[in-house]
Amino acid sequence: MRVRRIPGASEQLQKSPYVIDAPEQYRGHWKQKVQSKMIHIELGMGRGRFIIEMAQKNPQVHYIGIEKYDSILIGALERLENREEPLISNLNFLNVDGERLEDIFEEGEVGRIYLNFSDPWPKERHKKRRLTHHRFLERYLKILSPVGDLHFKTDNKDLFLFSVEEFKSHMWTLNNVTHDLYQSDFLEGNIATEYERRFLSQGKPIFRLEAARPR
Repeated sequence: MRVRRIPGASEQLQKSPYVIDAPEQYRGHWKQKVQSKMIHIELGMGRGRFIIEMAQKNPQVHYIGIEKYDSILIGALERLENREEPLISNLNFLNVDGERLEDIFEEGEVGRIYLNFSDPWPKERHKKRRLTHHRFLERYLKILSPVGDLHFKTDNKDLFLFSVEEFKSHMWTLNNVTHDLYQSDFLEGNIATEYERRFLSQGKPIFRLEAARPR
């Protein structure tokens, strides 16, 4: 993925009350840091439409959006700066690579992981980079609570089928699986991401599932 570099992006992130710097210092202490019993994260949050709306609708949950590209995360901050409402107290962002999850969260600290329209990495030689590859599933197991789960959406059929097999072969339990979210019974409460709206306008079906971690 090629991302346009924005001069001064890092400095802008450092000034934001939403962005937590050096998040590894809170490993094992996130619930005290954010003063919440429930922590949900979105890995690869993009410009933040999904996680911002989730935080607004669910004040009992603390949401942490993770995005490794500072020039993309700036888009989420700009979305928040254009609001007239007060600071959303149950929302934070981390400008880090998802490879570092275990350095940032202790075992059992996260209740739910959202993966929305992740890069499909379509070439076979790149499959280890897919966020539903089993090497990532192993990371998720180390930070999810015993009753934690993962919600996954994509427009890419091949990535979806690959993901289903990865979850099943590693003993995750799949629920509410659909190959066309907008023609399913699982649409209630759905928040569309920027990519999701674009794909819908192109007539593409949205694939979705929920995966409960092995017990």
